[in-house]
Amino acid sequence: MTLHRRDALKLGLSAAALTALPRFLVRSAAAADHAAEPLITRPIPSTGERLPVVGIGTARRYDHASAAGKAEIKEMLQVYPSLGGKLIDTAESYGEPLVGELVAELGNRSSLFLATKVGTTGKEAGREQIERSFRRLRTDKIDLFAVHNFVDVDTQLATLNELKQAGRIRYVGVTTSTHRQHAIMEATIKAQKLDFIQVDYAIDNREAADRILPLAQDRGLAVMINVPFGVTRLWGAVQGKPLPDWAAEFDCRSWGQFFLKYIIAHPAVTCAIPGTSSAKHLPDNMGAAHGRLPDAAMRTRMEQYLATL
Repeated sequence: MTLHRRDALKLGLSAAALTALPRFLVRSAAAADHAAEPLITRPIPSTGERLPVVGIGTARRYDHASAAGKAEIKEMLQVYPSLGGKLIDTAESYGEPLVGELVAELGNRSSLFLATKVGTTGKEAGREQIERSFRRLRTDKIDLFAVHNFVDVDTQLATLNELKQAGRIRYVGVTTSTHRQHAIMEATIKAQKLDFIQVDYAIDNREAADRILPLAQDRGLAVMINVPFGVTRLWGAVQGKPLPDWAAEFDCRSWGQFFLKYIIAHPAVTCAIPGTSSAKHLPDNMGAAHGRLPDAAMRTRMEQYLATL
């Protein structure tokens, strides 16, 4: 069913946004009703600035895009702020050139929270890479700059903090996407002054909940979650299977929302960043940022149910 005017109004879109809606945005009436519920946001602890709990990740999806793929990503980034979206996570090693190009063409930089990363060794090499990111993203201020996978972490954090003091970077952080770096993540959180961390966490990959998430919460850090759809088995496990009836108890309408709502229900989590380049997935992912979230008992039930599939 195509998004009609009445559905757009349920989404809270302005008349101007409505006229700009791209042709791909297809939603069911139920999804439109779902999005009429308030958007869930969480504060960045160091400032109180609020972010929607679902963002966009660009790893492995924005490099070498075909002409058709590039056009679809552009349309998606055009409508993203109208759905309440804000945060786009990218990196020097992926995504930056296309994100910068398309955001500049769309002219919606002021509506977005851009996060990127530095991942090299040495102060001069790091500074060169950071400056290249500014050029690629075509902006004079980057919202969040993090050290990627702890590469020369102390050196690069020193540079990032200098740029934060100069007003060119708003927040600094560190990232990992593997449990093998959780020990250095823990040590860095304790040793450095950070605003954000980014870590791997999913319903089938829960190790970060043991020490990293509680520590981040205790230290007042914002937490971004990567690989929210799990490592390899989640989509295969649920393929062809209907959602359990009890998923309606936390306003869940798809398996994607099931996985995302599990994550964002954790009290330490600020934002999940599912990799998103397909226009058809964007409204569904953003739907996870609306309605009720599972409580602790329901999250345990979700874990146990997935283990049976």
